Amino acid sequence: MKLALGADFPNVPPKGFFTTKIFHPNVSAEGEICVNTLKKDWKPNLGIRHILTVIRCLLIDPNPESALNDEAGKLLLEAYDDFAQRARMMTDLYAGSGGDAKADCQGAAAAAPSASSSSSAPKAKKSKKADKKKSASLRRL
Repeated sequence: MKLALGADFPNVPPKGFFTTKIFHPNVSAEGEICVNTLKKDWKPNLGIRHILTVIRCLLIDPNPESALNDEAGKLLLEAYDDFAQRARMMTDLYAGSGGDAKADCQGAAAAAPSASSSSSAPKAKKSKKADKKKSASLRRL
């Protein structure tokens, strides 16, 4: 991952990019990261640590309603198993598997609840079964 800090930083947010290919709704094919913390929710007092935590949490809890990668967003909403399989394949091909980071992100979400959200639009309603399946699949990733 790369953060590009401009001359106006911290008054202007950095630009975030993944240098490794990733299949994720909030990451473009070019690696650009879409998260409100790096756009409209930016505040000069947010530090690099906060930015990295928000991006890490976005990887765990994507926002398909604000997708830069339309295919990934559609699969996440409509065919989660296909999304998880494709994301796993991309991870196996282009990156190494890491540990379970979900617990690290729960505290970050509480500290800045709007920071990990990429859209103010209401999220699509999901069944409890789909949420349970998603949670189990995330643990396997």
